[in-house]
Amino acid sequence: MVISSRSRVRSAWLISAAGALASIVSGLSACTTDGATPDTGSAGTASGGAAAGTSAVGGGGAGTGSGTNVGGAGGPTAGTGSDAGGGAAGSATAGSAAMGGSSGSGGAAAGSGGTLDVSPEGDGDITAGPTYTTDPNLTDRGKPKGQKFSFSMKLADSKIFKGDDATLTKPAATTRGITVYVPAQYKDGTEAPILVIQDGPGPIDRISRALDNLTVETDPLKKLPPFVAIAVANGGDDSIGSERGLEYDTMSDRYSRFVDTEVLPAVIADPKVHAAYPGLKFTTNPEGRGAFGCSSGGAAALAMGWFTPDKWRRIITYSGTFVDQQNHAQTAEVALFPFGAWEYHADKELIKNADNKPLRIFLNANENDNGATAPESGHHNWLMANQRTAAALKAKNYHYRFVYGQGLGHCDSKVQDQTLAEALSWTWRGYVP
Repeated sequence: MVISSRSRVRSAWLISAAGALASIVSGLSACTTDGATPDTGSAGTASGGAAAGTSAVGGGGAGTGSGTNVGGAGGPTAGTGSDAGGGAAGSATAGSAAMGGSSGSGGAAAGSGGTLDVSPEGDGDITAGPTYTTDPNLTDRGKPKGQKFSFSMKLADSKIFKGDDATLTKPAATTRGITVYVPAQYKDGTEAPILVIQDGPGPIDRISRALDNLTVETDPLKKLPPFVAIAVANGGDDSIGSERGLEYDTMSDRYSRFVDTEVLPAVIADPKVHAAYPGLKFTTNPEGRGAFGCSSGGAAALAMGWFTPDKWRRIITYSGTFVDQQNHAQTAEVALFPFGAWEYHADKELIKNADNKPLRIFLNANENDNGATAPESGHHNWLMANQRTAAALKAKNYHYRFVYGQGLGHCDSKVQDQTLAEALSWTWRGYVP
């Protein structure tokens, strides 16, 4: 997604001039003004709020901006407000973050690069990199820890994904693993919000640490509800003709129904989970139900929200395969959506032509993502597909956030290490049990 540096600077200046606008994105890592080359342009004047730490951009009192890094230095003292703004005094030098930290934390490191074009809601387009750091909230900070459980489900026992679908040309697995993390702040007997993670337990350690640290966070823009994280392994192999492809890349509500009617009851019924949490129950409020995935897992997460927004509304995708990767046998889904998830943003333009759905959608794609150099006609350009999806969401005024990762490849862990904690906080913003 290309937006000129001039238009982004103008946007950033208008936000800065608003001064007291709070609730802007919390602690964005590695962000400066989008589309700009190194911050060596003419100086400008920041016009943040009158009190240190209260302005949304540029910190506290007036400071001198440097080049395109609109908003300039922080206020005379380190920011203490809950919003992203109010960085340490004098910290916004050339090449540093456009926005300071929240309560002295979460801000980008000087010189780390990256770009920013976000609204006061924290929605919009962000470029991360080219250097990356791990968000402290994805590390062990000594907070109370929850409990982790693991069990397996036989594909043959499923009514929806038995591993014998007529579209399969690759062997399916016989079992799938389920990993569950219940955070320390969950109170047994209450209705838990949930986050379903595709492709098994890989991301669950990051997410569990975010839960440990951010369920006890006092900053409302960072605080997470004590959702139960449920990692569901795929049914085997990859891409067109596979069980994984059938589950994740199919454009229908089939995977959502599988999770809702088979996986969630299996979690409640697992003997180890039941022994520890005999009163465990999951909310049926779609505002308290989210989905996370990378690659085809990201496509599955978006499909869960798109086709069943009455059940899932908080969506996080990394390197999502919003391309033509649906199994190509003659099925009802192929008849409706011949180019699979490519239809979200091209051909049928589903996002543009459908009524808005009540979703919050985080997307990431990277400079060297799969198919980044593929021709558009191939319907397999991952980067283009994510850029178009983000543009379509923006045009329809969705709550969306798109992170472009400089210098990274497909499902790169570096961008997740830097952005996942913030993505979780942004995606769950506004949730009230």
